[in-house]
Amino acid sequence: MAECLRLDSSTHTMDKSITLPPDEIFRNLENAKRFAIDIGGSLTKLAYYSTVQHKVAKVRSFDHATKEASSDKLYEISMQEEVTARLHFIKFENAYIETCLDFIKDHLVNTETKVIKATGGGAHKFKELIERKLGLKVDKEDEMTCLIKGCNFVLKNIPHEAFVYAKHADSEFRFQTTYPDIFPYLLVNIGSGVSIVKVESEDKFERIGGSSIGGGTFWGLGALLTKTKRFDELLQLASKGQHTSVDMLVKDIYGGSYGSLGLTGDLIASSFGKSATFDKEFSKEDMAKSLLHMISNDIGQLACLYAKLHNLSRVYFGGFFIRGHPVTMHTITYSINFFTKARPRSSDDNITDLISQFSPELVQALFLRHEGYLGAIGAFLKGAEEDNPNQYSWGENYAGSSGLMSVSPDMNPMQRARSGTFDMLEMDRLERQLVNLPLLQDPSSYIPDTMDLTEDALAREYWLYCFEEALDGVVKRAVASQPDMPEAAERAEKFRQKYRHKLQTLRHQPFAYGSLTVRSLLDTREHCLNEFNFPDPYSKIKQKENDVALKYYQKAVKSLEELSWEERQFALVRGVLAGNVFDWGAKAVSDVLESDPEFGFEQAKRQLEERPWLVDSYDQWLERLKGPPHKCALFFVDNSGVDIILGVIPFVRELLSRGTEVVLASNSGPALNDVTNGELQILTETIAAMDPVIQAGLREDRLTLVQSGSSSPCLDLSRLDKVLAMVVRERQTDLVIIEGMGRAIHTNYYAMLNCESLKMAVIKNSWLADRLGGKLFSVVFKYEVPAGKPSQHSTALTPS
Repeated sequence: MAECLRLDSSTHTMDKSITLPPDEIFRNLENAKRFAIDIGGSLTKLAYYSTVQHKVAKVRSFDHATKEASSDKLYEISMQEEVTARLHFIKFENAYIETCLDFIKDHLVNTETKVIKATGGGAHKFKELIERKLGLKVDKEDEMTCLIKGCNFVLKNIPHEAFVYAKHADSEFRFQTTYPDIFPYLLVNIGSGVSIVKVESEDKFERIGGSSIGGGTFWGLGALLTKTKRFDELLQLASKGQHTSVDMLVKDIYGGSYGSLGLTGDLIASSFGKSATFDKEFSKEDMAKSLLHMISNDIGQLACLYAKLHNLSRVYFGGFFIRGHPVTMHTITYSINFFTKARPRSSDDNITDLISQFSPELVQALFLRHEGYLGAIGAFLKGAEEDNPNQYSWGENYAGSSGLMSVSPDMNPMQRARSGTFDMLEMDRLERQLVNLPLLQDPSSYIPDTMDLTEDALAREYWLYCFEEALDGVVKRAVASQPDMPEAAERAEKFRQKYRHKLQTLRHQPFAYGSLTVRSLLDTREHCLNEFNFPDPYSKIKQKENDVALKYYQKAVKSLEELSWEERQFALVRGVLAGNVFDWGAKAVSDVLESDPEFGFEQAKRQLEERPWLVDSYDQWLERLKGPPHKCALFFVDNSGVDIILGVIPFVRELLSRGTEVVLASNSGPALNDVTNGELQILTETIAAMDPVIQAGLREDRLTLVQSGSSSPCLDLSRLDKVLAMVVRERQTDLVIIEGMGRAIHTNYYAMLNCESLKMAVIKNSWLADRLGGKLFSVVFKYEVPAGKPSQHSTALTPS
């Protein structure tokens, strides 16, 4: 959220002497290619597409046979420029439209755009101004079509887009899992009136109903009753009012509840009923609250009736009336819950418990983080149909997005000041198309993250502190990764400031980017690093550790082959776990690695706790290995160096020797010291040259390396590379192995799969270990078999 132009409240004129900060708002405008605009009654939403140049770290194998390499390094790292596509969405008050258009005109260069797509009620009003200022032809698009296209786009591409609003909960926003198939759903758009639209597919939707009683009714009647002309002020009055002073309740008529009809005494029997019989003046606040309840209840009942008529449980609410206001979201939620019989004891009771117990057959009131952008997104997509943006996957860029802000002064100390502020949303086009892992038992209920910091205040404070404390180390490594670039220190300082600001925002508004998790904190840090051209701060560390670990590979394999079968199986598991200790993302480990460069594989083994482990399914795993081999194992790998070379590859080698095909899934892009697919290709080829088992696996296509589609230290099994999903199906994968704290503890600990799974990790954070009833370097070894198959074993992680 960036404060810009000031609006004088008395004269409603703009102070044009204050310039817009382009780095914060109209970013990358010089490379803008296509524009769209959605102009409502009070807000303008601008959309544009740009190409973004940024640095990427590429690895290239040295050709040692031709003496190309001047050292014994396995590969070289080079920084290269890459161009990617980005969508920008900016929201601001209509009062600023002329100044914003002037700014765009002054900074727009070399654009091929001749037309700007426009939608919204104000598109006609500002058509001449836009054409004159920008020199672009305004092409108006149907408002409802744009709205639906925008809604489909955010639901498909932003995992935590939809939320349930719970006014009195620790976290006011309860984010929902995005369904793999977003259709069908009901969209209730509350503007001046109400439109109810049934959406069945990308291009099939129908307006099935509506009402003339909507946001305009609340605004108009509210203005007559309270003499308050501004919509936001009217809502502020309503938030302070008591509707029971104005409304006639059931108990006012019957002296209590009406049991035979199932009506409690606190239910509204007649909106504004007391105003006809009570000879007194009613406060503006109470009248505004009564009016808000009356209109919300009417809309809620109408939405429920249409949802039940068309057998729909997902109902999304949007439009000017909602606009992220807690008071409107609360009254709509209450109404929906009442009319679907999930009703509280009284109109002001806490409904949080009811929401959490919501059964699937009930209609659910859902709101959208970016509902204000839907029209602009849809208009943009209409103009970009020739590029077919829907064939790609897109991801929210946390570094360039404002996030969801609370607008309730009572709920949050950092409330949104609505005048003089701009909201931003940025979406980056991803290189790979992302889909669900086909082996998820129920993709619609899959939640990647083990802990929701939005709801756990103690955990939230710890992890925010932890990431802030780690900032100095990240900055140091970022600078060290680019020794030949003198301006690296300056860029690293800008990264520090930006990420610290994000952490401060999340401390006050943990819901800003959806559910706050360790994964989202890590991903936000990676986005900010990329923003300042630090694509791989750990590249030099990874390179050095890979080179060192390779020298010990043959010795490690030889020692394993000298063991008996049963001893070898345990040694292989201990090897993976010891390798997983080498994680530069864990402060307890990075401190050791920096202070003791000689710390190695054998020392890591000695750090591991003895059995029984914190979570210990090893005996069940050993019994399974005595049975027939798995057909194909999918292994999500973690760190470079000792982890992948001395831990994972020997484990994979054993699987191959048993007759099991193996698919190694590694990150598409860098994150911490995790091995990337490019690095793993070089490492595997090098190991194959010294190991006939690995060489045969590659030659016979029994060992396959595939990108995961991720650039995160964690793992979201609902957003994986489409090619990986195809390989999993074709190979008839029947075992999934997930390694590491980020992928198997912070995420996926409770992931339910249709096949056997093995989750292995070492707890390298003392706070987390203590919370889980263990200690630093406690081991999690969790082997699971899905229900209905023999040898099922399930283990729960329960905080002590």
